[in-house]
Amino acid sequence: MPKFRLNRRYVISELLKQREDTLVVNGLGGTCWDIASLGDNDFNFYVWGGMGNACMIGLGLALSQPKKKVIVITGDGEMLMGIGSLATIALKQPKNLSIVVFDNELYGETGSQKTHTAYSTNLSKIAIGSGIINSSIITTKADLLLLCSKIHQIKNLSFSVIKINQEQEEIVLPIREGAYIKSRFRKALLGEKILLE
Repeated sequence: MPKFRLNRRYVISELLKQREDTLVVNGLGGTCWDIASLGDNDFNFYVWGGMGNACMIGLGLALSQPKKKVIVITGDGEMLMGIGSLATIALKQPKNLSIVVFDNELYGETGSQKTHTAYSTNLSKIAIGSGIINSSIITTKADLLLLCSKIHQIKNLSFSVIKINQEQEEIVLPIREGAYIKSRFRKALLGEKILLE
């Protein structure tokens, strides 16, 4: 029996089931493919080749678009690389930002080496220590569905670690052209003309 029962594709489908115009920033690898598995969306900001940057991109969006809900969905490996971002995010306290970490305790893209969360590192406690008080670890379907019921609301800054199993899922690659992703996202958000660079 796996250590954790929640499957990443089930989790992503529940998280984004009621998304409407929520802005979604993904981390590298698995979370990018999870979001792409639901189909493309102009409000998806796919981060390619910038490990550790997803949370800060999400913060910038949340601060510049306070009436829009922003969700960052990233993995434990990327969160560990960008851990310092939590202090800045906590300082700014954007009420429209939610950070969700898919934690399978592995660096899935580089050979499935264990991350620090497989040992003693608790990302939720680090978030709380940084000043993100609304922080939790989710391991059950009931807790996941409770999170899903409120994650698209603009209410308060939140940080959620979702413990997922280590099952490998089909790789679903979204568009990869960075300039196009940026321009398309801006057009959807601001109505600007797409400029391909």
